[in-house]
Amino acid sequence: MPPSARATLGAATIVALSAVGALAVRRRELGPGLERVAHELRAPLLVIGRGQSGEPEDLPADFSTLLSNRLPARVFPARLGRRETASWQGREVPVWVYEAANRQQASPSGALIWLHGGGHVGGSPAQDHLLCSRIARELSILVVSVDYRLAPAHPYPAALDDADAVLRWLGHRADDLGVDPARIAVGGASAGGGLAAALAQRALDEGIPLAFQLLIYPMLDDRTGAGGVETPGRGEFVWTARRNAESWGAYLGRPVQSAPPPSDAPDSALGRWAVPARRKDLSGLPDAWIGVGELDLFLDEDRAYAERLRQAGARVQLRVEPGMYHGADYCTWSAAMRDFRAEAVSALGAALNSPC
Repeated sequence: MPPSARATLGAATIVALSAVGALAVRRRELGPGLERVAHELRAPLLVIGRGQSGEPEDLPADFSTLLSNRLPARVFPARLGRRETASWQGREVPVWVYEAANRQQASPSGALIWLHGGGHVGGSPAQDHLLCSRIARELSILVVSVDYRLAPAHPYPAALDDADAVLRWLGHRADDLGVDPARIAVGGASAGGGLAAALAQRALDEGIPLAFQLLIYPMLDDRTGAGGVETPGRGEFVWTARRNAESWGAYLGRPVQSAPPPSDAPDSALGRWAVPARRKDLSGLPDAWIGVGELDLFLDEDRAYAERLRQAGARVQLRVEPGMYHGADYCTWSAAMRDFRAEAVSALGAALNSPC
């Protein structure tokens, strides 16, 4: 068994064993919604976002450390990829770069700019080391994961500016990096998926071609769960309406209690690319793969964005996974979650590696 497989199996074992105790204690507190969760996804992730009573809880002050504190360290192994700094017009952005050892021996490859999740207020590239390494290895492309600035210390447009700087750095250095500039995609999960969608919009407006969008349960619409109002059957686990409202408030620099601007508000009310779902014209945006769980708070907004992209002329593959809650694809012991990720990677590969 190769080391990577042993690491994944070890992480799965640790999480699965801890799940037995965690869910035995919290089953009653998690409520009847637990019955809608796929059996193999009933893991400790379910308790994130809920207090001791089982009710949705506020974002902790130290949310940026939430993932690293609550998930086993072995899920995020070190020494995968390499750290670099992407420099563009005076802005320096830390990134992780992943590539197979023999990638540059062939003709120029495609590339993916990846943006991690964390609700705009937490997370880091470390949580996606395994996924980024897998994409780089299986598709023989360059993967650049952006360590962007986080709210509330750095509200919009800081994170998007960082992502845009990395995109321009990659395009400028394409020859040196062995990348075909016509085969650059953007992707991300959760808030990172929303940033990827925003980056695609900004790139379109500023004349930078992109080949594809890989959007994993993207966070696209600040109106979802506004004011912390829950949506029945959606967002009961991990990412709740309350946390969504708080995170959008931190990112957009507005009080959580304030109502979002109306749907017909001009772009200037929020920022041109601040909220991807508010963009009225999606024509010209690249093709996309969008995946989301049927129990995810973002289900409706992701479905709507996929349909609007289709109506605007993009080819969109939408996967809605039964019994899946937000972030459940980190449960890599689940056959359904392995297939969910495999489909995402396959769609990216078809877009970047198919003959033009």
